[in-house]
Amino acid sequence: MLLVLALDTTTRPGSLALVRDDQVLAVASGDPGRTHAERLPGDITSLLSGARVDLKQIDVFAVAAGPGSFTGLRIGIATIQGLAFALDRPVVAVSTLDALARIAAESTSQSPALVAAWMDAQRSEVFAALYQVCARPGGSQSLDAGAAFDLIDGPVSEAPGEVLVRWHQMAAGRTIHVAGDGVGRYRDLLARHLGSLYQPVEPLPALAPVIGRLGVREALSGHAVAPHAVRPIYVRRPDAELARDRRQVPPATTGRDGA
Repeated sequence: MLLVLALDTTTRPGSLALVRDDQVLAVASGDPGRTHAERLPGDITSLLSGARVDLKQIDVFAVAAGPGSFTGLRIGIATIQGLAFALDRPVVAVSTLDALARIAAESTSQSPALVAAWMDAQRSEVFAALYQVCARPGGSQSLDAGAAFDLIDGPVSEAPGEVLVRWHQMAAGRTIHVAGDGVGRYRDLLARHLGSLYQPVEPLPALAPVIGRLGVREALSGHAVAPHAVRPIYVRRPDAELARDRRQVPPATTGRDGA
């Protein structure tokens, strides 16, 4: 049996969970009024204390590796890396989009199903990905059954309208089950583009329990890595890189011909 501590800091509130095999032992959501850096040490301590688990009992750490807030990602990954280094434990990095797709899949009994991750990326963009859940024996698609997912569009950081035009064509009359914090912001746009094909997953549950359950599965499959090997999943380049590139572009020169 594996005991996993899972952490999500890709959104402002974030969440933590303690998972043993496929059982969620404890879950807590963060206070969106405080930064992740301010509250994480105390939140982790409280979660473990409430479950009567010592940090040394953790077998594997799991973390949402993105996409999401760049600052949140760095803090979450650094926190998990620090704990894993100190205890000499492996880490599983989980795509936030994959976790949302799992949540969407568990909201439907359709087989096969179309599910989508839809995150608010700010700047009038979304982080998005569209998946088809492959049918399992007996028609089960639950996370417990280890449903297989085929990525059919994305991941992208793009204007939501452009994404939805593609998805409407890809759906070919099938319902798309959509999960993510971008659902509320773009509710009208989703309904306008997808119409009756759109099925939101609301309320959206905390991501950490799903990340923990995926962490168990990935660790048992041999996909856990050393702490230093964890890398953020960036769909859009960080602001710092974009600013650096702008500084390196030489100013345009104008010749006598105006070129």
